[in-house]
Amino acid sequence: MDKDTVYPYLSECAAEAARLARGVGVGALTGPTPCTDWDVAALVNHLVLYTSHGLEHRARRKQLPEDLTGRDFTADGDWARGYAEQLDRALSAWSDPAVWAGEVDLGFATMPAGEIASLITKELAVHGWDLARATGQEYRISAAAGAFVLAVVDTHAEVYRQYDGFAAPVAARPSATAFERALAAAGRDPRWSAPVTV
Repeated sequence: MDKDTVYPYLSECAAEAARLARGVGVGALTGPTPCTDWDVAALVNHLVLYTSHGLEHRARRKQLPEDLTGRDFTADGDWARGYAEQLDRALSAWSDPAVWAGEVDLGFATMPAGEIASLITKELAVHGWDLARATGQEYRISAAAGAFVLAVVDTHAEVYRQYDGFAAPVAARPSATAFERALAAAGRDPRWSAPVTV
């Protein structure tokens, strides 16, 4: 996984996540998500921590500090702007070709830098979709990005399931797009929508 292959999709999925974050209203933070153990606030905190701060820290070969891992980012009323700015910093760090060389120490294992970037691209896409569905927004990425995410999910799904990162796979409809198949393989029902409240 080299920069030329991954970085365009990383940038695309980051831009979509930032757009969706701006569309999350304060009242939506307590609502349910396709991640059954998380409400919207917990999903947002996961997204902000790992796909923006984590993304930059991996590029710089640094561990996430405790003051970030325990932070409730949604407590800041302007968290969506902060998320977008942090994503920009992270993407800037990954724009350096030298960052893609070698491995990244995760604290419990090491992994090639390009593989880390591909996994975070998958996180941005799958959890971005989670956020969109939970907050009544449309998730939009290119067909090529969807195919890339499917390839990443197919490669790593069994490992994620071993650590409860993915639920059991869901059957995808025959006409499903590559991205819908990725969601299904990651344990999401592509037809999931938030319950209607009256």
